[in-house]
Amino acid sequence: MQQQSNSANDPRLSVAIFASGNGTNFEAIATADLPIDIKLLVCDHHDAYVLKRAAKFGVPALVIEAKKGISKQHREQTILRHLRAEGVEAIFLAGYMRIIGPTLLDAFAKRIINIHPALLPNFPGLHGIEDAYAANVKETGVTIHYIDSGVDTGQIIAQQSVPRYPDDSVTDLATRIHDVEHQLYPNTILDLIKKGVL
Repeated sequence: MQQQSNSANDPRLSVAIFASGNGTNFEAIATADLPIDIKLLVCDHHDAYVLKRAAKFGVPALVIEAKKGISKQHREQTILRHLRAEGVEAIFLAGYMRIIGPTLLDAFAKRIINIHPALLPNFPGLHGIEDAYAANVKETGVTIHYIDSGVDTGQIIAQQSVPRYPDDSVTDLATRIHDVEHQLYPNTILDLIKKGVL
């Protein structure tokens, strides 16, 4: 887990992680040997298990749920205030099931990274694993990409293929994909930091 520091000369990157569900990629990032300081978890479900993971690692959480009468812009402005208060420099999406809007895209241009459980541009959207399985492909995989205004259309940073075997269940395939995710995401983050991109 990343060490906490308040030093103005701290070389580690201050980041936020956005997640909606179980949070295994949150934990993969939190436990990796990365020069980052996770300042905040942003979550859109008050009962998501990722909140328990964040608490375990001492990461404060901001829960912003979509509610009738509250616009995406208003929600993102609230999130942005918290990100700025924490000095966040980059955002990692880890199973965050909301489309990022212009408020955050403009504030963090080329500094919002996402992970997707398929080889984009194939099988974008919420059900990448299930769609690839239903298509009976022999190979799918994991993609790390920048976020833009589209759905899984941002510039690809890294990809790793995952085989789909003839006797696989969708659960078998999902397990294999998640295992790759938990390695590829931290490794890609480290590579971007080493290159000075983040």
